[in-house]
Amino acid sequence: MPFLLALLGLILAAAVWIWRIRVAKQALDDISGIAGDVAAAARRLGFRRRANVHPAQSIEEPELAVAALGVAFLDLASLPTSEQLASLKAAMQRHLSVSEIKADEMLIVGRWLVNECKTPQMAISRIGKRLASLDQTGFQPLLAVLNEMIGPGAAMSPRQREALDDISRIFRL
Repeated sequence: MPFLLALLGLILAAAVWIWRIRVAKQALDDISGIAGDVAAAARRLGFRRRANVHPAQSIEEPELAVAALGVAFLDLASLPTSEQLASLKAAMQRHLSVSEIKADEMLIVGRWLVNECKTPQMAISRIGKRLASLDQTGFQPLLAVLNEMIGPGAAMSPRQREALDDISRIFRL
């Protein structure tokens, strides 16, 4: 009888370890899938990361910079909701004249760019400077996207107000 209990214990332990390995593999597959999505979106947008250069400095399209700034702006208040992201996507489609698919891809790469900057405040500063160097008139589409995304009568957080002041200083307004 003790032999059977020991055997049953070993089988149970093996089953637990097999289950844990499967869960870990699934988590790894999910993470690699996300990384693949970012890489595929970046390729489709023509984003090329240059060696020894911060990813924010590799932005070549003002529209991508506006998308990344929109994501960073949302992050300043709190974690963005799906409604806020949908509002940002719709505003980008209207004011930047991009398709729904391209807007989705720009949001994916924009989220990655903000994460590479470590904090939303740093992203606002870095990407804002890049937008100003790419297109000195880039403030107008950015402001139109942010105004539509926030909505009329909605209150901004103090950090979002500081970000707008920072963007105004970058564009020397």
